[in-house]
Amino acid sequence: MIRAAAYSEPHPLPDTHPALLAERAQDKPKGERTRAQIMIAACHVLDRTAPQDVTIGAICKQAGIAHGTFYIYFPDRDALLADLLLGFVAHLQGRMLSASHGEPHDRIRAATRAYAAMFEQNKGLMRCLVHHLDAFPNARAAFHRLNRDWLETVVSATQRRLANEGRSAAITEEELWRRAHALGGMVDHYLSSLFLSGEPGIVAVSDKIEAVIETLSLIWERALEP
Repeated sequence: MIRAAAYSEPHPLPDTHPALLAERAQDKPKGERTRAQIMIAACHVLDRTAPQDVTIGAICKQAGIAHGTFYIYFPDRDALLADLLLGFVAHLQGRMLSASHGEPHDRIRAATRAYAAMFEQNKGLMRCLVHHLDAFPNARAAFHRLNRDWLETVVSATQRRLANEGRSAAITEEELWRRAHALGGMVDHYLSSLFLSGEPGIVAVSDKIEAVIETLSLIWERALEP
């Protein structure tokens, strides 16, 4: 099990979205706890079922509730999944930010470690984000904003570093953005092949997750050099 870098907060965010939902539902009114129970059940169903094949019946069975109870909280399956994915994107962003802030001198590795942990521990939700977002436009926009915010952080930090080294003109801003977008796509593809599709060639060389994180981080760092 991957453990992401700790962050200096009293209650750091957990790596699994069901754990976060359960944590936030504690001591809440019964209706809010039931709603969280349904969303947690959907997370578990997504871990073993493609989003287009998820049924309300499977969610209700996992949650231990009647069909009628589901409709008290959500009008249909897609409304539930859209809400669930929006919350997960916020969780993912918070987890990466907390990790990078916790290691300000090594933010790329910290954020990559946190992202890999979230990928491994939330396979069904990550599958939706990486492969099935067209059906959920609000979640797609939120995920794109998350990516844009992270890439902007990386580009800005690289520009500041180059300026401090007296090499401001070494890489244009457009080139930095191209490299950042390409690197982000590389990480998604690698982790998707490892954790979601189990591509044999990648699995064979990825038994040590810290080595994977080191490789991905090293590529980030070298690609951002002139």
